[in-house]
Amino acid sequence: MSRLTTRSTGFVSFLVLSSFLYTNNVLAESEVATQQHETVVVTATRTAQSANESVSSVKVFTREDIIKSQAQSLPDLLKGSVGIHFTQNGGRGTNTSLFMRGTNSDHVIVLIDGVKVGSATSGTVAFQNLPMEQIERIEVVRGPRSSLYGSEALGGVVHIFTKKGGGKTAFGSHVTLGSKDTYEMSAGVSGGGNQVFYSISAEAEKTKGFDACQAEAATKFGGCFADEPDKDGFKNMAGSARLGFRFDEQSEISLFALQADSESEFDGNFQDSSDSRERVLGVNMKLALTQALELDLQYAQTEEHSDNFKNNLYASTFDTTRDHASGQANIAVMDRDLVTLGADYQRDKIKSNEQFSETEREIYGLFAQYLMSLNAHDIEISTRYDFNEVYKDAFTGSIGYGYKLAQGLRFVMSYGTAFKAPSFNELYYPNYGVPTLKPEESATFEVGLKGETELNEWSLVYFSTKVDELIGYDSSWNTLNIDHASIRGIEAELRQKLNQNWLLGVDLSAISPLNSSSGPYDGNLLARRPKTSARLTLDYQEADWSVGTILTHAGTRYDNAANTKKLKAYKIMDLVGQYQLSEEWLLQGRIENLFDSDYETALFYNQPGRGFFVTLRYAMN
Repeated sequence: MSRLTTRSTGFVSFLVLSSFLYTNNVLAESEVATQQHETVVVTATRTAQSANESVSSVKVFTREDIIKSQAQSLPDLLKGSVGIHFTQNGGRGTNTSLFMRGTNSDHVIVLIDGVKVGSATSGTVAFQNLPMEQIERIEVVRGPRSSLYGSEALGGVVHIFTKKGGGKTAFGSHVTLGSKDTYEMSAGVSGGGNQVFYSISAEAEKTKGFDACQAEAATKFGGCFADEPDKDGFKNMAGSARLGFRFDEQSEISLFALQADSESEFDGNFQDSSDSRERVLGVNMKLALTQALELDLQYAQTEEHSDNFKNNLYASTFDTTRDHASGQANIAVMDRDLVTLGADYQRDKIKSNEQFSETEREIYGLFAQYLMSLNAHDIEISTRYDFNEVYKDAFTGSIGYGYKLAQGLRFVMSYGTAFKAPSFNELYYPNYGVPTLKPEESATFEVGLKGETELNEWSLVYFSTKVDELIGYDSSWNTLNIDHASIRGIEAELRQKLNQNWLLGVDLSAISPLNSSSGPYDGNLLARRPKTSARLTLDYQEADWSVGTILTHAGTRYDNAANTKKLKAYKIMDLVGQYQLSEEWLLQGRIENLFDSDYETALFYNQPGRGFFVTLRYAMN
């Protein structure tokens, strides 16, 4: 039987935040609830709905949030957010992994404008290379979404939307200078009017970085297994473009492209640098055929190329090319409900200097969803069937329920299943992969409360996830379906207006990510996942300037399955500030890791110390 436990810290966090929400007495009025009500999200159901109507756990990062945070990368922006923990093998450009709700780093789907990205060989996404200046908004959905998106969505979905354009012509640019010889710059233009919309932008960044890995790793088990005392730098050049035409308010077509070329240096005994390319090319079409019927069509191709080197000599190549096609029909029923019927197609091709026994596979998916809204009740039902030519078919489903208890108070509950298909590395990598591996499967139950008033918005969610056929390793480092995992957790979010100038943000996660296999690691914590994590933000806003703090916490965790290599808890504080010099010019400053905390997210890998950054932004509409 699976052993499921929840740490007492989770219940303490739940009770403390609940008391705060219902007893905190503030004096000023706020627009927080209004903004939440107007926020529209699309990822949780593949259809547009207001955020406060969604049964799912969704967090939105707007362009304003990105600019104000002065985040230099996606991990910088999302770190410490509820349900999210990142590990990084050094500084900028080094391998980065995302653990959502305690699931594995390859249990998250990443979409760019609706297109699934990532490596078919490793099964993960190069978060470190995704360009920030091309991003308009990000939606993070926590919890299983395989019933709509297929493989990998055990922990959740991260959906990145690039800039769209439209309206009056607008220009924008920025320059950043900072510690470790860091330079960034970008420029872009958008516009088009009422029918035509376009956006073109480009950016470049460079940093000399710092030594990625500690010398101890060369003599101890873990880390990079190398002693290379040098600075590990990072370069990235990226651009995006979109051109579209609106037939009417509900119908449009657009072409889009994004590309990022990077050079990363790191430490390792087999490789110590990499040249990478991420590319997305696609076309979207939305057609409102009648008032009750809308079609969404998409075709896209994504590429992820990686050439790796050791001492400037070629070492390896891992390339992925993916073709995507999808179509869905959204059908309004009784002017109240919505039925969605759709199909997805994906073809993966890989190319490598390694001799994989298989280099191509095709995946087909059929899905259906019913959204019903009846007075105070909201019901979401979805199901999906996936056919993959290299493993058994997968059937997944989910059901969610929301009930309005009172004005500004809502009860939500859901249950969903998900799966993750083995990657090409796990199936076919020479002397490592096992072609008979089964897909990983999960079932998740969650229940919670969501609230909003004139002064705050908040949510409290409890979830329980069981993962079967978890892919692990034997003593010879061959892959096997040997493990089971049981994860329970409590998540709490709060945005509180303290008065006209002060805004408080709190994200808390308390989880118990346990290995529940029958082997020697039964009852151990899953590697690199903290039992507690938090993000606390406090902002002060005046008419033309603001200052803020971002405090990130990660609790104790272990770097290995045996729980013998401990990673200490840490707290990192960043300071940010900005001043509106004029209508067009914005001056910003950021101090990273204010107290110069020494910490690790992966054993023997160094993390950034104190750093200083200054940014000048220009925007003209």
